[in-house]
Amino acid sequence: MVVLETERLYVRHLSFDDAPFILRLLNEPSFLENIGDRNIRTLDDSKAYIRRGPMQSHEKHGFGLDCVELKESEKPIGICGLLQRPGLVDVDIGYAFLPQFWAKGYALEAASGVLSHAKKNLGMKRIAAIVNEDNTNSICLLEKLNFRYTKMVNPPQGKKEVKLYAAIL
Repeated sequence: MVVLETERLYVRHLSFDDAPFILRLLNEPSFLENIGDRNIRTLDDSKAYIRRGPMQSHEKHGFGLDCVELKESEKPIGICGLLQRPGLVDVDIGYAFLPQFWAKGYALEAASGVLSHAKKNLGMKRIAAIVNEDNTNSICLLEKLNFRYTKMVNPPQGKKEVKLYAAIL
């Protein structure tokens, strides 16, 4: 199910057919370093992650992480969406893209679409984001999206403090 469409992208619900893509994305060195190890090592692990994460979130909250794919080829290039993380008051935007699709504006385009959808269709007024303090690419993206640094926080599943950003929609 397509959640939203931008000029170059579809943002749609993840399905079990996306398991090979998720397995690859969640084991990228950049994902492991900046987001964390989700212990996804097999296609079965990947399917379980999709079920207990994005699918369950959509069922429970009406939003979750979604697959970002190129319109022209319907090739998955990343994930982007909204999360309700334990320990955070605000709904949080999350995103991750395969490195070969960085610096092409796709993350900005997808995240902008997700924020617009959150405001127009879900009635949200404020969105948070958490980011490692040394992840300058992600911080730059958040600032382009009008997120502002709030404070350092201990993430629910993290081992070190991360920066908390927030944006008024």
